[in-house]
Amino acid sequence: MEELYYMIYIIVFIIGSIAGLLLSYKKHMEPFIMSEIDVLTLVLSIIGWFLLFNHGLIGFISSVILLTIAFFFIGLALGRRPGYGRKETAIGILVAGVIWILTSGVLF
Repeated sequence: MEELYYMIYIIVFIIGSIAGLLLSYKKHMEPFIMSEIDVLTLVLSIIGWFLLFNHGLIGFISSVILLTIAFFFIGLALGRRPGYGRKETAIGILVAGVIWILTSGVLF
């Protein structure tokens, strides 16, 4: 049964990456010139990485569903055109990592 979940995660990540690439090409027709942070991509990245690292904190929803949503959102952020989405992904990993450290009891 675990193999089925892994396959679902991989397929959802690929679908998210393709959707992110299509949305990025639709939004940015020019070559990479934008250096500001895209708020929507940042929010999706933070939610995705938070769900990936901290899915155990949300007990009332199945972890399979949470991880599926996480991989889709991470795929959306990582699947952007080259140059776009890298800052948002780094910030998402950082925020999710800090929340994981604070809630896991590593520091206390």
